[in-house]
Amino acid sequence: MLGRFTFTCLALTAASCTAVAVASPAQADASTTVTPAGAAVSAVNQGPLTFAAGEVTGSCNTVNANGSVPAAPGNQNASGPVSVQIGSPTIGDCSSSLPVTIAVSTSGTWGVQVQYGSTITGSLTIPQGGMVIQGSGLANCTTVVAPDGPVTLSGTFTNGNPPTVTIDNVSAPIRTTGDPICPTDATTGSVSGTLVLNNTTDPSQPITVGP
Repeated sequence: MLGRFTFTCLALTAASCTAVAVASPAQADASTTVTPAGAAVSAVNQGPLTFAAGEVTGSCNTVNANGSVPAAPGNQNASGPVSVQIGSPTIGDCSSSLPVTIAVSTSGTWGVQVQYGSTITGSLTIPQGGMVIQGSGLANCTTVVAPDGPVTLSGTFTNGNPPTVTIDNVSAPIRTTGDPICPTDATTGSVSGTLVLNNTTDPSQPITVGP
């Protein structure tokens, strides 16, 4: 429910085939550097945020979180990703397809994990129980995202001014309780959305991911 977030039930179909597996050497992840080191970061949504659990959909118009790029040398990883912690976002101005009032609470340390490559990976990390969506009114429903442990939602980081992290139709675990009309059978959803990462220490220097 961050960026333009959509929670929908996913059905996965496995196809089997007979093949000869040929092992190949594993390739190490590329080096990653996030600059400027130590810069304060604000993460805000680009466009409305939307979500769904089962047949229930909704949207939120504001998301705001604050964190920082790790100070050197923590902003570099010779063979893997770098994590930019953004704290617990504030999510508000929400509505739903049900005639209910929607409130979203967050907790714990969230993060944006980036990995340099031909396509730069940008993943959103949510701690266990880090997002709770509460609906009240005609129906009383509570949906917990990442109910059993932290979750990493893989997406794409795009360098620019401002840079963005985009997550598109990524699976996320959820658990819903409440009245019979609530989507209590939905245990898995998907997430889509875009976050803008702003350098609030020096706005003239955008947050950049390189080798």
